[in-house]
Amino acid sequence: MAARRIVVVGSSAGGVRALQILVSQLPSDFPAPILIVQHIGAYRSILPTLFNRAGPIPAAHATDGDEITAGRILVAPPDMHMIVEDAIVRLVRGPKEHHARPAIDPLFRSTALAWGPGAIGVLLTGWLDDGTAGLQAIKRCGGTAVVQDPAEADSPGMPMSALRFVEVDYQVPLAAMGGLLERLVAEEPASGQGGRAGLLVRENDIALGKGDFMEHLEKIAKPSTFVCPDCDGALWEITGSEPRRFRCHTGHAYTLQSLYHAHTETTDEALWSALRALQEKELLLKSMAAGYRAERDEKEAARLDEEAGDIAQHAATLRKLIESTPAPPD
Repeated sequence: MAARRIVVVGSSAGGVRALQILVSQLPSDFPAPILIVQHIGAYRSILPTLFNRAGPIPAAHATDGDEITAGRILVAPPDMHMIVEDAIVRLVRGPKEHHARPAIDPLFRSTALAWGPGAIGVLLTGWLDDGTAGLQAIKRCGGTAVVQDPAEADSPGMPMSALRFVEVDYQVPLAAMGGLLERLVAEEPASGQGGRAGLLVRENDIALGKGDFMEHLEKIAKPSTFVCPDCDGALWEITGSEPRRFRCHTGHAYTLQSLYHAHTETTDEALWSALRALQEKELLLKSMAAGYRAERDEKEAARLDEEAGDIAQHAATLRKLIESTPAPPD
């Protein structure tokens, strides 16, 4: 590898502003590659343009097979996980993690395996807890964990989760982040690597679609009582993970917190679908009643009208229930 160090950065809600501030602090001769994941889903991204305006290091969306070299910023493109494999970038439209693609954990986890003590993971603003397991992987492989001070983060959930579950090396405000990274990349990485990389390899292989998924799961997890909200497959709980984490054999991954939020979304969708079905049934019954009335069968028409009225009451009750259900907490 041309560079001794690599910086991987993850952010979510509030991250665009935070990332612009961060890249504005870095010099043009920054001696390490920088890879960034911002939760953008499948929406069009202009992040490289914003970063090129904000700072002197050239930024671009990563392409599959890009070499990882110092002096450039690579950004995960929409709807693709960015994964590090030795000194190149792999882009995969693999299973979502934390109901997100691109997600932070696949980048952090793969970087930990490929770069070991040379990896520096930076977690910025965002809700929920994507990035926590990724920072744990970086620490396990001897790397360095940096977290934005949650007191100043637009959305403190991700930094707070990392501080709770990871032995973070540095907790700093954005204003101090650039200077800290300059010092860290100038240092020689420590020698050695953590002893539980085998478990990370299996999770990484799941994300890349390599090997026997069930064999991977049986080695790193145990069956749970939960169902994957993305594919309806059985979820397996990763053994010994804090926070609790889950994977299905397809590869979707969640923490308990992100699983709750994903199920909240699917439950909401299911309730609105049920309301639509009731309303359609009411319309069909009314249409049938009109047909019988045209044939002068008033008795059958009245029966169908009555049934349509009952359905309308059920629909009104369900709508009131949906609208009174509180949104999930941030």
